[in-house]
Amino acid sequence: MAAAGKRSLAELSLDEFLAAGSESEPDGGSEREEAAAGPAEGAAARRDGKAGQALRARPAPRKKGKASEHKDQLSRLKDKDPEFYKFLEENDRTLLNFDASDSSDDEEEGLHVPPDTLEEASDEDEEEEYEKVKRKKACFIPLSLKMVEEWKKAAERRLTPKIFHEITQAFKAAVATTKGDNGGADPSKFQVTDAAVFNALVSFCVRDLFSCLQKLLLLKNPKNKLKMVLPSTSPLWSKLRLDIKAYLNCTIQLLSCLTEASVGVAVLQHVSSIVPYYLSFPKQCRVLLKQAIHLWSTGEETVRVLAFLVLNKICRYKKELYLSPLLKQMYIAFVKNSRFTSPNVLPMINFMQRTLTEMYALDTHTSYQHAFIYIRQLAIHLRSAMMIKKKENFQSVYNWQYIHCLYFWCRVLSTIYPSEVMEPLIYPLTQVIIGCIKLVPTARFYPLRMHCIRALTLLSENTRTFIPVLPFILEVFQQVDFNKKPGRISAKPINFAVILKLSNANLQEKAFRDGLIEQLYDLMLEYLHCQAYSIGFPELVLPTIIQLKSFLKECKIANYCKPIRQLLEKLQENSAYIASRRQKATFGVASRESVEQWEKQVKEEGTPLTKYYTQWKKLREKEIQLEISGKERLEDLNFPEIKRKKHDERKEEDKKEFKDLFELDSDSDEENVGFPIKGKAKAKQASDDSSEASSKDYGEDDDEEEGEYEIEEDEEELEEDSDSDEEGREAARGSQGSQKQRSCTHGMSRSDLEQLAQGEEDIVEDLAFSDDD
Repeated sequence: MAAAGKRSLAELSLDEFLAAGSESEPDGGSEREEAAAGPAEGAAARRDGKAGQALRARPAPRKKGKASEHKDQLSRLKDKDPEFYKFLEENDRTLLNFDASDSSDDEEEGLHVPPDTLEEASDEDEEEEYEKVKRKKACFIPLSLKMVEEWKKAAERRLTPKIFHEITQAFKAAVATTKGDNGGADPSKFQVTDAAVFNALVSFCVRDLFSCLQKLLLLKNPKNKLKMVLPSTSPLWSKLRLDIKAYLNCTIQLLSCLTEASVGVAVLQHVSSIVPYYLSFPKQCRVLLKQAIHLWSTGEETVRVLAFLVLNKICRYKKELYLSPLLKQMYIAFVKNSRFTSPNVLPMINFMQRTLTEMYALDTHTSYQHAFIYIRQLAIHLRSAMMIKKKENFQSVYNWQYIHCLYFWCRVLSTIYPSEVMEPLIYPLTQVIIGCIKLVPTARFYPLRMHCIRALTLLSENTRTFIPVLPFILEVFQQVDFNKKPGRISAKPINFAVILKLSNANLQEKAFRDGLIEQLYDLMLEYLHCQAYSIGFPELVLPTIIQLKSFLKECKIANYCKPIRQLLEKLQENSAYIASRRQKATFGVASRESVEQWEKQVKEEGTPLTKYYTQWKKLREKEIQLEISGKERLEDLNFPEIKRKKHDERKEEDKKEFKDLFELDSDSDEENVGFPIKGKAKAKQASDDSSEASSKDYGEDDDEEEGEYEIEEDEEELEEDSDSDEEGREAARGSQGSQKQRSCTHGMSRSDLEQLAQGEEDIVEDLAFSDDD
């Protein structure tokens, strides 16, 4: 009956299940009683479930805790072993007099007892939180222009720590509005809602506040400008320290969120004037350096300059603390921002190179450590490209970042020279640049070669180190066929300053050879003018003179021969000048001091090549500025055009040109004047036949492409180069005209003469050049 009356777990309610599970079951009596009760009492048990749960919730009598039991044992110890108890009283009374509150009662009370009912979130809680925020906002003091003016007048009269605290809190509130969040900082008691108030407050703080603070701190300007008096030496520093720290943090935050260049300039000027305050807080100073580096590498031109002045000022006074990490971060920023180069970006890259070079010049020992590491990295990239000949490895070397880094380190070594510390780096850097030139020595990478040659020239000139640069320039004359006809005509010149490689289409253009000749001329002149006063100049330029003479014999293009011939003449003139001067020398080659003194004297007096270079450099700089600014030079784009005229227009022009022809009355006069006109084309053909041999010598063919190629030459140069040709053509016209008069029949009609006067269609033919050019 008991087994039959037992209910399954699924039939029990929640209260019955909890009541059954919480009863003690050591003797099993409760189960047996519930089974004997039968189904009749099951309903009663369900009805009385809650009442039973309430009874079970009453606290049962608790057992004694361990602490109470331990105290009873000690009291019994007094009766059992009084001597030991006495010993404890004398030596360790704390063991006997402990607090009995550390009983199991506390341990039991420490346990978490879940509540009977769980609380649910209600809308009232959210409303309470909203009311708290509203009350918090309501406690803000709105800032007005009147308050700013009162602070300004009070600060000018006598600034006090209390007024400075108020101004700092207001400035903090103003800066918080720039981003809508003060970055988790303590909120200010002021609130700025008006743009006019913001501008007035920031303007006052940036312009006048710290001059008043300087008077409050009783700081005096140091007599030695190389030293700086820190404001932390003032006796009032402890009262103002926290407010100054908060102000400096807000200034950095304001600097990071400004987008207007003019405002950024004003704030940076203010930051530069309060650098001593930043130096008193190392953490804020590091944050300022990080922000200044960002502005130096990415900002507008004036912002870049002011950011650099801040960086330079901090490092000059705290060199040992900030210089090394700063150089590393500035170099990384320079590399990141030199990935792409264009005419607009190039001046900024040059600015970063020059200013970073100035930072490296502050301490040569620190600079050597950085230069050694980074030049070694460049060498490792080059070695991997030479060993593993894959496209990725070539691209790791043949890119703008690598080339700008090479040029930058050449600039650093050139600026710091003479320096015993940095001088050992000249040779490895030179080897890296030469290896970069030899890595892929093809025509496509001629622009990259030009950049490397300029870096070597800069290094050689300023460090007085002989670097064999001329072979890499003269090699181009042997690799390129300047007589070859261009495959295509380009409208714009190639700007070698902002490219590293040429496309296959560029190699076929006429502009490629024009620009290449110009670049070779510039590079040879820039390198040789550095050696123009050297006592060994005649021997140095001898291979160059031989190579240039060979080029002039082979090249048949007059516009290419003209600058090279001019350079050759200047080299020969300078070589003869040095040879004549050294013949009068009374010392030998072994006397190094005498040689240096002689070269110094020749350099001061000037040589023919250096004087020519000075004039050329002025003109060249103007052209480079035009190229960098994106303006195209007129002589490069002044191509003459051939326009096909309509038949009626050509007829009217011919009538005006041969006006006298149609006014003649006699047939004999018409015959005499008309025949030379017909012979004009024949005379031109005869002139071309007479110069055919010279045209073949120059390697020019009589086709339309070559005609266009020659017509695209500059008009002024053509006029100068073809004076002698005009004289030959006039003579040919006269002789051919007289021959034609004798051979033609007399008595032509007027209509025949008019038809003859119209002439044939215009024929564009080659322009020939004389040997004098």
